[in-house]
Amino acid sequence: MSGTPVIERLSQHRLLPVVVASGEPEGLGTADALESGGLPVAEFTFRVPGAADALAAVRAKRPDILAGAGTIINVDQVDQAVAAGAQYLVSPGISDDVVRRATSHGIPIVPGVATPTDIMRALDLGIDTVKLFPAAALGGLSTLAALAAPFPDVTFVPTGGIGPTNAADYLAHRSVIAVGGSWMVQRSAISHGDWNAITEATQEAVAAIAALTRK
Repeated sequence: MSGTPVIERLSQHRLLPVVVASGEPEGLGTADALESGGLPVAEFTFRVPGAADALAAVRAKRPDILAGAGTIINVDQVDQAVAAGAQYLVSPGISDDVVRRATSHGIPIVPGVATPTDIMRALDLGIDTVKLFPAAALGGLSTLAALAAPFPDVTFVPTGGIGPTNAADYLAHRSVIAVGGSWMVQRSAISHGDWNAITEATQEAVAAIAALTRK
């Protein structure tokens, strides 16, 4: 899975905004703000009503955005996300049924892991890019390093407790292809339509990652 076009695009951008948006206006507004900030990527979390509508609108009207569905916890949500046009799926944990349903649709999924057992299960299911979640609560970089050591061919997308003060630290680790977070797309900014705030926060994040890459 690490060589799929979606994962390659994610590894190029290195940032995965976790978006809590409901309905078409919030979805399109957030996508436009992110793209204006230099980050045409969004993970629409399916933990709120209207998330599928937000995702579907972006896929239909903003095709340049790499748009997927997050917080996918059952096979019904897999089907809903695929119907909405999701280009990838993200899950907070690892479920054999969820992964297999995603695979049956031919869509990449990044399942959440917290232990070596989780990672081994992912590998058994043909998954080699996983989401370390909740990264900070699990011990942060020290836990990431400990988990990455016995699995050199696994790549990680740490999420949970990551923000502008520590994102670069995670991205400096060789096994991390991207980090996920919501600091660029605060729910309050989305609900109030404060697209400038999202664009500015995104520009700052993109610039910080670019500076890290140049070192």
